[in-house]
This record gives sequence, structure tokens and C-alpha cells, in this order.
Amino acid sequence: MNTSDYDKALYYTHRSEWDHLLILMVRTNDDLLSKKIEHFLHAYHFEHDYSVIQKRLTALLRYIDHALEASVQNTAEPYVYYS
Repeated sequence: MNTSDYDKALYYTHRSEWDHLLILMVRTNDDLLSKKIEHFLHAYHFEHDYSVIQKRLTALLRYIDHALEASVQNTAEPYVYYS
């Protein structure tokens, strides 16, 4: 799992760099990340109801958090307890 895509998505979202976020959406191999970015950018540009934009942003950020958590758990070595 490539965590740099998630780091980039978080950075671009924080800095409001929508052009870079759009490029990341096209280039990433993670289909769910791509779809979350697409939904957020569509809402940001075309939605008049701010609550919808906020909902899409929250969904994107939650997915990024979940994906980074999962990647950390998969790469961490299991603990070995000796008695």
C-alpha cells in the first residue's frame, strides 16, 4: 500500500490545492480514494449547500485516516511476548 497518496491527499486538501488533488485523483491506484476525492471536488465546485460540501470533506478525511491506520497496522511487526 502506497501511503504517499494519502499524505498528498491530506496535504492538498489542507492547502486547498484543488488542481493537485484532481491530478492525484486521476493518478492514484486506490479506487476508493479516487472516488472520495471526486465526490468532494464535485460538491466543492457545484454544490450550493455547505453541509453537503462539509459531509464530502469529512468522508474524504475519514477515509484517509482509515487508510493510513490500516497501512500502519499492516506494516507493524507483531509483538512477541516472552514469559
